[in-house]
Amino acid sequence: MDRETGPERAPTGPAAPASAPRDLPASARPIPAGLAADPRLPLWIRRAIMAIVVAIAVTIFGGWRWGLTAAAVVAIIDTIYHSKTMSLIPADARLTSAQRRTRRRLFLLRPSGYLAVHSRAIPGTDDVIDHLVIGPGGVFAVDSERWDRRLPIRTVASNSPGGAVLYHGPFSQKDRLAHARWEAAQASRLLSADLGREISVHPAMAIYGPVIPWAVATLRGVDVFAGRAVGKYFRGRSRAARRGNSPSRLTWEQAGEIFNAAQRALPLG
Repeated sequence: MDRETGPERAPTGPAAPASAPRDLPASARPIPAGLAADPRLPLWIRRAIMAIVVAIAVTIFGGWRWGLTAAAVVAIIDTIYHSKTMSLIPADARLTSAQRRTRRRLFLLRPSGYLAVHSRAIPGTDDVIDHLVIGPGGVFAVDSERWDRRLPIRTVASNSPGGAVLYHGPFSQKDRLAHARWEAAQASRLLSADLGREISVHPAMAIYGPVIPWAVATLRGVDVFAGRAVGKYFRGRSRAARRGNSPSRLTWEQAGEIFNAAQRALPLG
């Protein structure tokens, strides 16, 4: 589920947004579908170009045998280097840059009492919860989104139930917010069943790319904030839980228990 290339995604829970980008027309000589879908294709093309350039340069000065040898050496070295940094996992199963950035920020929150599991599948669906975060402020299902920075983020008042709607440029994100709520509800259901008591999970969305003109906005039940503010958001939730003696406030022992339940109830995506 790659959410880095456009403002919409198609969940298997709520209906997909109607404003999804249209397919581009196929070229006159299309790359075969299986090959085009392979995430290693750009790497192979780059490697071939490097080998050809080196072969031509060395052939000019040392002959075709040396040119061929040099091209083979370049290809081998490049293959070995990238084998350490690129797995054979399909492109849609890899972490997005937004998810990696949120992971790093959540790791820095461990001293503040927050634990997290990442990329957890919802059994019986094709959906994956990006981050399930457990700590003093409660339990949160966090979506990490990377959107086109050229399009502004804004809210539009709505008379429909739920209140204001989030917009990214001309695109309504109502369905995306609904999907975030659905993921949180599924996590709540699974954790509650595992532990035998009600576990409330709050939906949140961390957005990278465009400027977010607020610190935290709760839109249709989802907390929306800039990705760079992940740490600030969770520290704020901890303070709010302490001040208000919130029922969502968790002790270290409770957080650890829910963390273990999340590992059991939500398989790796």
